[in-house]
Formats: sequence, structure tokens, C-alpha cells
Amino acid sequence: MTTTARPLDGVRILELARYQAGPRGGMILSDLGAEVIKIEPPGGEETRTHPPMVRGQSVYFSVYNRGKKSVCLNLRNPRGQEIFAALVKKADIVLENFRPGVMAKMGFGYERLRELNPGIILVSVSGFGQFGPYTERPAFDPLGQAMSGLMTLTGQRDGKPIGTASSVVDRYTALHATIGTLAALRHRERTGEGQVVDVCLLDSALTMVEIPTSYYLATGEEGGEGGRPPYRAKDGYVVISAGAREMAARLMRLVDGGAGTGDDAPLVGSSGPDARRARIEAWCAAHTVEEICAALGEAGVPVGPVRTIPEVARDPHLWDRQMLVKMDDPVAGEMYLPGVTIKMSKTPGRIGPVPTPGQHTDEIISSVLGYDLSALSNLRSAGAIA
Repeated sequence: MTTTARPLDGVRILELARYQAGPRGGMILSDLGAEVIKIEPPGGEETRTHPPMVRGQSVYFSVYNRGKKSVCLNLRNPRGQEIFAALVKKADIVLENFRPGVMAKMGFGYERLRELNPGIILVSVSGFGQFGPYTERPAFDPLGQAMSGLMTLTGQRDGKPIGTASSVVDRYTALHATIGTLAALRHRERTGEGQVVDVCLLDSALTMVEIPTSYYLATGEEGGEGGRPPYRAKDGYVVISAGAREMAARLMRLVDGGAGTGDDAPLVGSSGPDARRARIEAWCAAHTVEEICAALGEAGVPVGPVRTIPEVARDPHLWDRQMLVKMDDPVAGEMYLPGVTIKMSKTPGRIGPVPTPGQHTDEIISSVLGYDLSALSNLRSAGAIA
């Protein structure tokens, strides 16, 4: 039986990453066809027990690690280090999200990796990058949101800073790691050279506030982007994004009962005159969500309801695009996971199952490195693999 080729077929990645920003980058590359070998400590990576849990399986781990192969390798064991060094020689990419300097302390900094494999690409994901005053600090997503100023712009135009419920900075950083990896692969294809790809949470978070930051540096004034509060309807909330003049004009004619008021400045979120927003608020308050969406939809004004997660999970559009899929799971029996985000007509991606800890240890070490059953048994007895 033939299988559909995928864009990154033949690319092998060794993933030394935990939590979200690093593993999500590896997940995207796996979706696109790369063989992602997740190097876990004996017993498995710590986020395997990270809540929320479904019948003993971590949803957190499953979402970011489906489709990967799990090898449990003890990198504190000299023979475990030998196995990793041998795998580096057979790999294209090492993806890691330790604090800067940890890889070097483990004996696998970029110079050592390059000695083992001159074409290796090291993708390093961290809180503050591989250089700079903050480089040695630990960080998680909320620090990126806080230190970039994103929290002060989220939610209402006044009031306390608000962090997002989901780790948006981690997700942005994962995308930057993926883009950097693809660019480094293209460079190596042309030159044969590997390199270091350095992405971090604070850099990624800054891209979310680049307009107000650039505006401030040019003018000394705050502005450019503000909060985006929704409008309250009779039975819920809606978001209206009239980001073009003709859209804003159509919106205001509808709100003002057909009167031509000349209000055609683009309107997105809370931008625009307060008087204009007050008129829109009053109009929305007099109508249901369904009425608002129908009227603005007919007028060609971008509008959408503010949904709950259960409403999102039932959205037929997402199911039709296979952004939500049901999969058999070795622990939970079945799980619902996100689908492939990047749709490609000639080389479509696909997602694979969630691996159990060390599920592919023997397969990878035997098929990639040529170890036989006796050698695997000796490695296991020595505590190098699990």
C-alpha cells in the first residue's frame, strides 16, 4: 500500500524538550512528516502527569506529543550519553528548551554537536534567548506576557493587567521555532552547513506588541493598539471588527437606522471615538447575538459570537476542517486532539498516536544504530535505557 508523501519525510529530529513551546514546535514538524524522536528520562517526561487528565492520560502531554516516537534514555549515564551521541550522528536537528548553558554542561553544546555531525541544526527555545542580560533567568509563558507589556493591553482599556487563559506566548514561540527550523534546513540544503536557531519567549511576546512599541519609540506617546472588549447583546456577547472604512460606514448606517452619519473610520475592538462605541453598545444591547450576527453578516461587516468552550467543541466548521479529531489512545482508550493546522494540497500532513514512555526505545536504537537484542539488554541492565 502506498502512503502520501509529506513535506519533511526523511528529516529526523531529536527532541529534548518539555512543557509547551519546544514540544509544540516538534509537534508541528511531526505533522509535516519529520520523524521526531522524543528523548525522555526513564519513566517518561514530567508533563505526562500534567493536568488535566482523562482516564489516566494527560491531555497536556497528548496534545503536544502525538505522532512522536518515545525513547527513554538516561543522559546522566555515560552509556546513555554514548547512545545520544550516536543518534546525533544520524539526526538532522536537535530541539531543546533547557536554560541556556545546560546543553553544554551535559556535554552536548553546539560545538560538540557539530563535531559529531557538521550538518546538525540546534534549535534552542528558552525564556530570554541565548544571549542578553536576562539569558540565565528561568521563565514560563506568563513572564513573556508580563514583561512584553502584553498584559497591560489585554482586556479593557483601563483596569488591572490581564493574562490570557492559554499560553499564547508559548504557542507563538513554537511557531518561530518551526519557521527557524525550516529556514535552517533550507540553508543546509544549499550549503551543507548546520547552525543554531535561537528563539525565546520574550522575543516572541514582543511581536504581539510591536505596533504600540514602535509607535511609542517614534512619538513618546502610548497608543496604537488597545483592549478589545466585546459588545454585550441581549443574550451574550459579540465581537465586531469593522477594520475597513466601508465596513465601518455600513456598520454605523445599520446602527443609526440608515442615517448617513459620516462615521467611516475603521473600528476594531475599542478603537475609535467613545461616542461611536456607545451607539454600537446601545444597538447591540437591544438585539440578540443571532440577530446581530445575521444583520452584520448580511451587511458584510465582520462579526462573531463570543463562545464558550463547549460551543467551540461543537462547531461543525472545525470538524469539517478536521481541526478536532478523535483518536485511539493507549492509556485513555480514546482522546480528542487538535488536527493538522497547515493544510497542503500535494503533501498533506497527518497526526499520529500518543507514545507511551520508551515505546520506541528498542526500535530506534536497533534500526538507527544497528544494536542487536544482546546489546539492548546490556544497555538496559546498565541503566542507560528504559
